[in-house]
Amino acid sequence: MILRNADLSELETVLDWAAAEGWNPGLADAEAFYAADPQGFFVADVDGAPVAAISVVNHDAKNAFLGLYICKPEVRGQGIGFALWQHALRHSGERSVGLDGVAAQQDNYARSGFRRQGASLRLTGVLSPEDDTGIVLAEHADLKHLIALDAQASGVRRDAFLSRWLAPGPSRQTVRLSDGTGFATVRQCREGLKIGPIIAERSDDAMRLARAAANRFPTAPVSIDLPESNAPLRARLSECGFTPAFETARMYRGTAPKTTASLQAIATMELG
Repeated sequence: MILRNADLSELETVLDWAAAEGWNPGLADAEAFYAADPQGFFVADVDGAPVAAISVVNHDAKNAFLGLYICKPEVRGQGIGFALWQHALRHSGERSVGLDGVAAQQDNYARSGFRRQGASLRLTGVLSPEDDTGIVLAEHADLKHLIALDAQASGVRRDAFLSRWLAPGPSRQTVRLSDGTGFATVRQCREGLKIGPIIAERSDDAMRLARAAANRFPTAPVSIDLPESNAPLRARLSECGFTPAFETARMYRGTAPKTTASLQAIATMELG
């Protein structure tokens, strides 16, 4: 067994594994993920071929996020995934590390020092277009301001990740409130759309941004990942027919970053 860094092409393969597990990654996730921290993606090789993967992305000097923890079914239970887990976590150094953990793994994560600090809830449904007056497409000149809004809401500086994540592309667009107080990013996925992050001071503005974002790619369904504590937006989405798809525990090893109510929806369950 060899534990090593993964390159961009191998990250594409890992996202194919994730798709096979039902995680429904975005069509262009790999490049944006990799830009966040090129040294933060790892694979375990057995007999010269990757059989397990994980990411531990260092966002800033104090915060990292763990995701894409996958082990091929035929090698599970042999200690390969846990060896890779331990290897990858060293990359975080003294940073606090967050993750979104499925129910079956939460006890294992707790044994590695992770503690539940809340949950992330995926809601899925259809958003009909409405009047989007006061909402415009984000431009390159907006990036610095939008990254600052995200940092204030999430408690984490994610300049490298968001510089690529918020950039427009064939399968991703970002819209913002014209007064500069909020934004949302939508991306096409293997199935339907995902919208995140959504940063806004009020749930009304979050809904307006979500509708405008979804209208950039008129494809159903839409999935949005909410912090468990965001009852107002959950209620608004439920009124539109959105239903829970699944829930993960938001867990941290170390001090969790201080978020605000402006964090209406997270960007991804892989990078936070």
